[in-house]
Amino acid sequence: MTAGEGSYRPLADRLRPQSLDEYVGQSHLLGMGAPLRRALESGHPHSMILWGPPGTGKTTLARLIANGANAEFVGLSAVQAGIKDIRAVVEQARSLRGTRNTVLFLDEVHRFNKSQQDAFLPYVEDGTLIFIGATTENPSFEVNNALLSRARVYVLKSLGSEDLGKLLDRALADPERGFGKLQLQIDADARELLLAAADGDARRMLNLLETAADLSTPEGSGRRLHVDTMRAVIGSTYVRFDKGGEYFYDQISALHKSVRGSDPDAALYWLCRMLAGGCDPLYIARRALRMASEDIGNADPRALLIAVAAAQAVEHVGLPEARLNLAQAVVYLARAPKSNASYRAINAAMRDVQERGNFSPPAALRDGSYYGRKLGHGEGYIYPHDDPQGFDVDYLPDELKGTTYYTPSGNGEESTE
Repeated sequence: MTAGEGSYRPLADRLRPQSLDEYVGQSHLLGMGAPLRRALESGHPHSMILWGPPGTGKTTLARLIANGANAEFVGLSAVQAGIKDIRAVVEQARSLRGTRNTVLFLDEVHRFNKSQQDAFLPYVEDGTLIFIGATTENPSFEVNNALLSRARVYVLKSLGSEDLGKLLDRALADPERGFGKLQLQIDADARELLLAAADGDARRMLNLLETAADLSTPEGSGRRLHVDTMRAVIGSTYVRFDKGGEYFYDQISALHKSVRGSDPDAALYWLCRMLAGGCDPLYIARRALRMASEDIGNADPRALLIAVAAAQAVEHVGLPEARLNLAQAVVYLARAPKSNASYRAINAAMRDVQERGNFSPPAALRDGSYYGRKLGHGEGYIYPHDDPQGFDVDYLPDELKGTTYYTPSGNGEESTE
C-alpha cells in the first residue's frame, strides 16, 4: 500500500528528509549551535566519514550536505563500485570545477581495500572532491590512515524511541509521502512493539510499518493497525549483530565486563543477545575460559573447571541445548569471587622476559644430570620435601631476586598467607 500515484517508492525513501529541520536524531551533531550544523549552514562542507549503525541517516545526511552547498551529489556503494567508477566521478568533478563543487558519497567505505581508498586521495587533497564516506565499522580499523587524516569522523547514534516516534507520527500524518490519506491509526501496543523491533533503525521501522499497513483492518473511514498484525509482520525480532564486526566486539565486551562486575543478569542478557544474533557458541565458550582465569583465578579455582566443562558440552550437544550449559557457566562466573592476581602476575613476568633480556637459571637450579654435574650444575640445591628451608629459597635469576609478580588478592579461596 503506497501513498500517491505513479511508480512505487518505498515509504523510507518517500519520507527521506528534504531539509535539516526534517532530519530526526543526531542532535549531538545537528542541534542548534552544534559544530557540524554550523559547518553545513555555512555552505562550506568538509570531507568527512559518517560512522554509525544502519538506519541512522548517513545517506540522508550526505544528501542534505550536498544540497545545502548547492553541490553535485554522486553516490556510490563500495560493494559494487571500483577504481574505474571513482575515476569517472573525478572527470565529472573536474568538468564542474569552478562552477560547482562535487560531493562524492561512498557508502560502506570500509569495503574498499587500501589501494581503492588511495585512488581518490589526491582529489580529496586538492579539493576536486568533497568526500563523504559512510560505514558501520570502526574507521580506525577499516579506513586507512591517509584518508582518516583528510576527513573528520562523525559518530551517528542509534535512534531512541522518542526520535523513532516522531518519524512514525510523520509517516502516519503526511498525506503525500506517508499514510495521511489512509487515516491509518495504530494501537498503542502495536506502536510500542514496532518501536522496540526497530532497534534504533529508522529504515527498518518504516519498512515494517509499510508492510503492516497493507494488512491493516478497515475501520470507519480509515484503517487500524492492531498489535496481532504487527506481531505477525515482525515475526522473530531482528537482533543487531555482525559477526566479526563492531557489534560483535561491543557485545562480547559487554558480556565479559558484566561477568567481571559480578552481574549475572546482565551477563545472561548479553549472552542471549550474542546467541540470538548467530554468534558461534564455541567462541563464547572460549571467552568464558579466559574470564575464568583472568577475572576469577584462584579466588575460585572451580570456575575454570566449570568453563572447561561448558566448552566441552557445547562441542558435544551444540545449539540449542548448549545455551543451557553456557548460561550455567556464565552465571557461575558472574557470582564467583573475583581476583585478577594471576592475570597481573603473568603480565608483569612477561614484561620482564621481553624487556630485560635472557637471564640464566642460578647454578643450583640447573640440570644436575651427568654432564651438568661436571659443570657444577645443581650444586647447593635444597630439596624442599627433605628440607623445609627449600621453601624459603628465591628461585628467580640472580638479576631478578626479590621481585614479586604474584600478590594474592585475599578474595575467596586465594589466601594471602
